[in-house]
Amino acid sequence: MSVAPALRERALAPDLARGLMLALIALAHAQLLTGRVLAPLPGTTTPADTVVQVVLTLLVDSRAYPMFAALFGYGLVQILRSRERTAGPDGARRVLRRRGGWLVAFGIGHTVLLFTGDILAAYGLLALLWAGMLRAPARRLVTIAVVAAGTGALAYGAVLAVPDPTGGAEAPADPLTSALLRMTVFPVLTPLNAVMAAAPFLLGVLAARRRLLEDPAAHRPLLRRAAAAGIGVAVLGALPQAARTTGLWSPDTGAAVAAGALHTLTGYAGGLGYAAAIGLLAVHLGTRRDSGPTGALVACGRRSLSCYLAQSVAWLLLFEPYLLDLGGSVGPAGASLVGLGVWGSTVVVAALAARAGRAGPAEALLRRLVEPGHR
Repeated sequence: MSVAPALRERALAPDLARGLMLALIALAHAQLLTGRVLAPLPGTTTPADTVVQVVLTLLVDSRAYPMFAALFGYGLVQILRSRERTAGPDGARRVLRRRGGWLVAFGIGHTVLLFTGDILAAYGLLALLWAGMLRAPARRLVTIAVVAAGTGALAYGAVLAVPDPTGGAEAPADPLTSALLRMTVFPVLTPLNAVMAAAPFLLGVLAARRRLLEDPAAHRPLLRRAAAAGIGVAVLGALPQAARTTGLWSPDTGAAVAAGALHTLTGYAGGLGYAAAIGLLAVHLGTRRDSGPTGALVACGRRSLSCYLAQSVAWLLLFEPYLLDLGGSVGPAGASLVGLGVWGSTVVVAALAARAGRAGPAEALLRRLVEPGHR
């Protein structure tokens, strides 16, 4: 009987997926440099901007967060398994709920100090709500995921139909007002993000039960189908929204909601397809995990919370009017280069931390808060 990779050593695919996923998160957030927040971009002025905007709409927007949510659900099941062996089922669920509570606290701090687009609090809510359901029957979780996917798609489709949520107002020019504004939208964005993340989160839970990313070699046919179908569906479903974000189509409100809902719904498939594709990449890489680009990406993935927060420090410096105030200064192409540069910097720092044997500071703090005596 073979021993699953998760029992021999830490599996490559989940960490690799988290490291690569943060590149997509950076590309999504860097679009704030174009001067827009949630609304689609108007017609761009250069061919490069148009091409990049199409790529971002087809492959990044509403595709990165589902992958993040699925990996979060996957990780909770891994923690559950580990803690059940030492603390029993009830003790393991308490650990997950404490983790969820502290993630909500991290999310509040993240919002107040750094960035509007927090997802930590939303994921903390999911952990609090679903810690007792991670062992629920698969059929029940699939049913809930289907309902959540439809609800999330309609909700965010309506958000994407809003032409400009800022109303053209100037951003606050001082830190206190900016923080207060971020906290004003926090009670709205956090439940919305939780609803949007619920479906991929639950599907990530089901994937973890089958150890799809811990032993991807044993599931190659399924992962191939999931990658091809998921990414293909995501690209096709984003075509109407891409026409809108490049200014080729100016729909009425109803059509805009429908395009946004389709974009969001197919984005769930895209996020899961990306995770499957990275599982296949992990099979190809085999044991090449501790050096070179792979080792750096894995180091970033193992410190994904710290790297995510480090990105937000960069956004604060770049976007805020009382700091560099670069919002609206570049188009999608320039913003994407900046985003990849920010992500690449976190990968380098994570690799240096791994070489020095240091954990991510945010991960270390969260571990001490959740399980003071656990090492």
